[in-house]
Amino acid sequence: MNEQKAGTLLIIDDNQDLLNAAKIFLKRHFKRVDIESNPNLIPTLLQNESYDIILLDMNFTRDVSTGQEGYHWLNKILEIDPSAVVVLITAYGDVNTAVKVIKQGATDFVLKPWDNEKLLATLHAALKLKNAGNKVSQLESTQRQLSADIDRRFRDIIGEGPAMQQVFETIKRVSRTDANVLITGENGTGKELIARAIHRNSLRDDKVFVTVDLGAVTDSLFESELFGHKKGAFTDAKDDRAGRFEVAQNGTLFLDEIGNISLPQQAKLLTALQNRKITRVGSNKEIDIDIRLISATNMPIQDMIQSGKFRQDLLYRINTIEIKLPALRERVEDIPLLTEHYIKFYSKKYNKEIYKVSDAAYSRMCKYDWPGNVRELQHSIERAVILSNQSVLQPEDFFFQSADQESKRSDKVNLDHLNIEDVEKILIRKALDKNFGNITQAAQDLGLTRSSLYRRLEKYGL
Repeated sequence: MNEQKAGTLLIIDDNQDLLNAAKIFLKRHFKRVDIESNPNLIPTLLQNESYDIILLDMNFTRDVSTGQEGYHWLNKILEIDPSAVVVLITAYGDVNTAVKVIKQGATDFVLKPWDNEKLLATLHAALKLKNAGNKVSQLESTQRQLSADIDRRFRDIIGEGPAMQQVFETIKRVSRTDANVLITGENGTGKELIARAIHRNSLRDDKVFVTVDLGAVTDSLFESELFGHKKGAFTDAKDDRAGRFEVAQNGTLFLDEIGNISLPQQAKLLTALQNRKITRVGSNKEIDIDIRLISATNMPIQDMIQSGKFRQDLLYRINTIEIKLPALRERVEDIPLLTEHYIKFYSKKYNKEIYKVSDAAYSRMCKYDWPGNVRELQHSIERAVILSNQSVLQPEDFFFQSADQESKRSDKVNLDHLNIEDVEKILIRKALDKNFGNITQAAQDLGLTRSSLYRRLEKYGL
């Protein structure tokens, strides 16, 4: 039988005959088997080689059977490599020894004289444990890297003007607390960026940051998405699933577009926040939750409360601290800094030699209202960098969304100077204003799907 070999093994025992016999047997099952009779060489061996399993004798001194030497070298091995998988060899094995060995950090133990098949089964079980540990370590490393990569996009909040300095000061004050934070501001002002900054500077920064776009969660899936469900709870519930509250346990939960949720959803959310407990759909078991809550909205929450569209008690619960982000037109002094940052970024990304914008372009940029805020500025610069063949960007490299005809500047519409896109933009604005920014309701009024409306919002920078 040709059994596939796997793993590397180090055997340490002062009995040379045992070492030779073990190597002859085990080299048929492992990629490499090294043997050593002198335990004092363990540090050198582990510095030079990496082993999947270490088979270690517990007694090296003749007539001594306390096992203390084995415990001593076990501790040394774990000091050098805390993830090492060690199986101890003893001729005096009993339950007490086994318990002590495991408590000391060993994976298992085998008795002398051993049965070859039992020895092999023990080592294969240890190898599986090692492989599982490697996978967990790799996943944790990947998670850390992904988190770092995600956060790198938001590492530098760009702004030097007084409006942003006030925001920075508030972030500093609230980050180290567990206070619930509500971030308000127009689309494109960077609300998720601020939420990540708060998390990164909080006492939970080594835990997970979980974001939920509540504007995209339907009533029927709200509880499942946030609280999880049990298998069979509804037609498509084919497996148990943890909700976002559970996934964010001990970390930060960011509820984006919280102003878009319906009154029934608001009631369910309020109950969970008040009780600090959630129950999966299809289960009666309550689960304690420990999260830092950050919410965000671009909607006029106070107006919604007055019109009965948002619960005041929920607002009290989510906005212990409110951070209002200024629109880009309210911090024009930051436009040069933002422009320089994005030109540098996109010039490198697209391998273009573009260094700055002209004074005329800056003048035009500073007069423009930027209805899509920083997001629109970012997209405009990316587009300009891609299409320009010059080293300095000019006004004609930018598309300013027909700024002079923006409907928001005047209630009067001059039909002689409007094109189809201008009319569509006006209708979308009116639908959003009518529905307090609720994407679902606005899409229904316009006869569009949510995804179609989102595409148009992105297109027009709204």
